[in-house]
Amino acid sequence: MRKKYLSIIAFALLFCSCDFAGNKVPNKEKLLKEELQSINWNEVDEFPSVPNCETIDDEALQRQCFFEFLTQTIQHKLNFDTLSVLYPELDTIEVKVTVFPDSTIKFEPHFPKDSIAYDTIKIDSILRHRLIDFPKIHPALKRGTPVKTQFILPVILKMEH
Repeated sequence: MRKKYLSIIAFALLFCSCDFAGNKVPNKEKLLKEELQSINWNEVDEFPSVPNCETIDDEALQRQCFFEFLTQTIQHKLNFDTLSVLYPELDTIEVKVTVFPDSTIKFEPHFPKDSIAYDTIKIDSILRHRLIDFPKIHPALKRGTPVKTQFILPVILKMEH
């Protein structure tokens, strides 16, 4: 009886091991290459965020909250400045915002190539001076890793009353 069980076990092992012998081990480099090609590197999994917006569950509403917070904070900080005095015809400025993986932020004026020539160095200096001590922003995430993001925000300098 014991011999019978041993022969059944031996047959099962032989049968199973033969089944595994036919399967090739996947090539790690090939799998990695396929995975990297399947990732859309132009989109993030999670947009940058600020603490005020992180309690919102809906992704679109959270993104809207973030951009509204950012725009309002920039407008508030620039409201007390001389941009409207220096450039009375300038009612809106586009600001290129870069959020780095370490949560640092860079602000740059962004003017279309066909726009009226402004002293971009002076405007850049004003932005840098006024936008220091900016509230903490959490960077965007791609697969759980903080990544750099850039976007252009229109910031209204003059409000019509």
